[in-house]
Amino acid sequence: MAPKTDVNTTLANSEVVYKYRTAGEISAKVLEEVKALCVDGANLYDICVKGDELLAAETAKIFKGKKVAKGIAFPTAISPNNCVAHLSPISTDPEAKINLKTGDVIKVSLGAQIDGYGGVVADTMVVSGGPIAEGPITGKVADVISAAWYATEVAIRTIKPGNKNWDVTRNVEEVCKAYGCMPAEGMLTHQQGQNVLDGKKQIILNPTEGQKQNFDTVTFEADEVYGLDILVSTGDGKVKQGETRTTIYKKTDLTYQLKMRSSRAVFSEVQKKAGAFPFSVRMLDDPTKGRMGLQECKNHGIVIPYDVHYEKDGEIVAEFFTTVGVTKDGNIKLATAPQPDFSIVKSDKKIENEDLLKVLAEPLKLSKKERKAQEASA
Repeated sequence: MAPKTDVNTTLANSEVVYKYRTAGEISAKVLEEVKALCVDGANLYDICVKGDELLAAETAKIFKGKKVAKGIAFPTAISPNNCVAHLSPISTDPEAKINLKTGDVIKVSLGAQIDGYGGVVADTMVVSGGPIAEGPITGKVADVISAAWYATEVAIRTIKPGNKNWDVTRNVEEVCKAYGCMPAEGMLTHQQGQNVLDGKKQIILNPTEGQKQNFDTVTFEADEVYGLDILVSTGDGKVKQGETRTTIYKKTDLTYQLKMRSSRAVFSEVQKKAGAFPFSVRMLDDPTKGRMGLQECKNHGIVIPYDVHYEKDGEIVAEFFTTVGVTKDGNIKLATAPQPDFSIVKSDKKIENEDLLKVLAEPLKLSKKERKAQEASA
């Protein structure tokens, strides 16, 4: 559903900011509840199901009696160790039998949406025997978590009016190198809008030479929103699609007259339940048949897959996803994971690049003097 043309759907509208923030608060709350379930012996499938139930329950509590669309902006996914992202199995998948074990490094991603404004988050944690991590976390696990977090913080401060997407690409890679890590190749950050998680402006991490040549250069502007997805590997970052079957899809704006009755039924169900947001096959009335019906939809581009990628065995991938609002007064973390506990996560590496350290030291909110200087240079 396209946004209403007579309503300002950017951050210049305080009601839009409120809806983004509310979605972000719900996502952050559910994230913590899901992380508390991620202990030794816990079943990955059960946690994903519970995460989606919590998102639905929390969004149902607000804007009661009003015709405001709300629900899941991104289904719960739990991706361990060298699995990059999007692992969210249905009950019949082999991955549904995965039980977490102490020492697993997992990425937890999920999101809520209010009136089409999505607040998506992702966090990285180390599984322990209970809800409190058994520290210290050292070695390459500490390196990759630190790299992903500080790359996120640098990126947030680089996404500001007048800067370009390649500024973010470069800074993220420099942070990762300081920790002996690499960004995951070709991973994207998208501009967001109402009912849109994959907007026109994009940022790419660790691009190939071909991607560099074909990727658009864009300039950031005030009142934009970005789903900042920072994925970092202890390896070379050259991730590949594995054998894991895809379960997360999203409807596109393309149209096609589906031939199969089963495909038409599934697509109608997707439109009704998920709208323009990514969805898990789990939400379908019959996930097994639904997956078959989605094949024709995918083949003709009316849904796109969120495939499951992997780094090499033995490597670790960390992720932080932050929904970032860009304003003339500085940036806002509309939806975010908490900072890692660096009294437990102890890397023996650090950032020494003075330019990056200056960026990290910048406050998110601009002072009046800084704002005037920015306006003068615009």
